[in-house]
Amino acid sequence: MTARVLPEPDLYAVCPNEGPILPFYQGAFEAVYVLLHPFIRPLATSAEHFRNDDSIDRATILRTCEPVTWAEVQRLTGFNSLAEIDVALRTQIAGLREEFSNRALATRLRKSIEPVGLVEPSEGRFSDLSHNKVLSFIQQLGYEWVWIGDEHCTERKLRWIEDLKDPSSTATQGNCSVFTPNKKVLWTTHWDSHFSFLCGSKDVIAKLAKRPELEGFECSANTEVHWSVCG
Repeated sequence: MTARVLPEPDLYAVCPNEGPILPFYQGAFEAVYVLLHPFIRPLATSAEHFRNDDSIDRATILRTCEPVTWAEVQRLTGFNSLAEIDVALRTQIAGLREEFSNRALATRLRKSIEPVGLVEPSEGRFSDLSHNKVLSFIQQLGYEWVWIGDEHCTERKLRWIEDLKDPSSTATQGNCSVFTPNKKVLWTTHWDSHFSFLCGSKDVIAKLAKRPELEGFECSANTEVHWSVCG
């Protein structure tokens, strides 16, 4: 039987698994921004109940929770950098090889945020608290439609952005990519990561970097997917 091998993915529609980010997207995008998904402060229930309730949807999160930046968490924990937060988060979900894991940081993070009622962002999916903010940014660039593709972009569907912003929409749940019809902007998630990538021209990323409600940083030529342990 002939082995079935997937064709090489379209760079404008997928997320790199590992390695340097900008070289991966060479020829497709000039710049990439790492969007840090905010921590969550539930206002209508305890953090413990929030962690253990899988039925909480985006509408409820938007109505009853507020975002907390990584910068605020860094001040709370006394960590030396945002990279230490990323290592702590990845260690908690066993998302790092043993030599890169740091259980002391993971424990310190948990013991720092639990008493003040904070919850870690989920991994491998877009943040509910920043979801519509990113989509609004894409709209402000002049787009009204986007493609939604699965992990390897073997399937994709065209969606009206305003419909995706409806809290009841589930089109962007799970690991997926969002990209514009002209292939100029990509927003994509990475497994085992608590952030997403927004890719585009240098001008687009410069505009994004000025948005204080979307915390993150622009990739350098050496930034890798596992930036917190490869920097």
